[in-house]
Amino acid sequence: MITESTNPTLSPKRFGTIAIIGKPNVGKSTLMNYFLGEKISITSSKPQTTRHRILGIKTTDTSQIVFVDTPGLHQDHKREINRVMNRAARGVIEEVDAVLFLIEAMHWDNDDAAVLRQLKALSIPVILVINKIDEIKNKLELLPFIENLSKQMDFKKIVPISAKTGLQVDELEKTLETFLPHEGEMYPAEQLTDRSDRFIATEFVREKLMRLLGDEIPYELAVTIEAMEEDEDIIKISVIIWVARETQKSIVIGKQGSVLKQVGIQARKDLEFYFQKKVLLKSWVKVKENWSDDQRSIQDFGIE
Repeated sequence: MITESTNPTLSPKRFGTIAIIGKPNVGKSTLMNYFLGEKISITSSKPQTTRHRILGIKTTDTSQIVFVDTPGLHQDHKREINRVMNRAARGVIEEVDAVLFLIEAMHWDNDDAAVLRQLKALSIPVILVINKIDEIKNKLELLPFIENLSKQMDFKKIVPISAKTGLQVDELEKTLETFLPHEGEMYPAEQLTDRSDRFIATEFVREKLMRLLGDEIPYELAVTIEAMEEDEDIIKISVIIWVARETQKSIVIGKQGSVLKQVGIQARKDLEFYFQKKVLLKSWVKVKENWSDDQRSIQDFGIE
């Protein structure tokens, strides 16, 4: 239930849900993390890093915005997991109050156009966000690019930003407040996400694997929690890294365990920052044949 402000000296807060939609690898997770001021969604240079719908909750004195980070919409459906992620992203569009359509500056392709076709059917506000403008040396080049896009759809706003550096992101957030349709709050002010600590832990491990391994194997990886124990001084986490073929196991482990060691070192840093206490992380690698093309296995690994 949305509760209204009980302080008569303040205007009621505005509340709404906003989906961050776009093709893979345009910076959706980076943008949500910047909004929140904390890392909730994992990022990497590889497309389709995000597999889940993740809520990020931003509460200020004037508003509470629930951002929904989504898997990248794409047309290449190689495996069942790709189809599942597409369904998850499309389902979000039907449940929110507004959409941020994120694209990369000076880039427009068939995947962008396919997302736009879906957005044109909506009756809710769509804000076009042009990301990565920090990579454009001559900003004047953006003007004809923006003008052409403005003809594609009646966007409520077009906002160029850099999610990486934060350029104009604060201005974007102020703009979003004007599209929040409700009064009050849905979540406690201190809550940042709907995801559990166990989920966050598996995602931090998967992120390091995505960054350290080659182009193909990361898409056939899953991470689950075997055990997680917390006391006053330390959190002990045991994870299982699942691969789709026996030949992938030795690659993920690395020579004399070198890859797993680096994954552990890097993931532990993020985990200790997130939990604000010491973390003991252990990992094992197991094989589940062709899991990414098996609907039951995808569900078992918690991918909607």
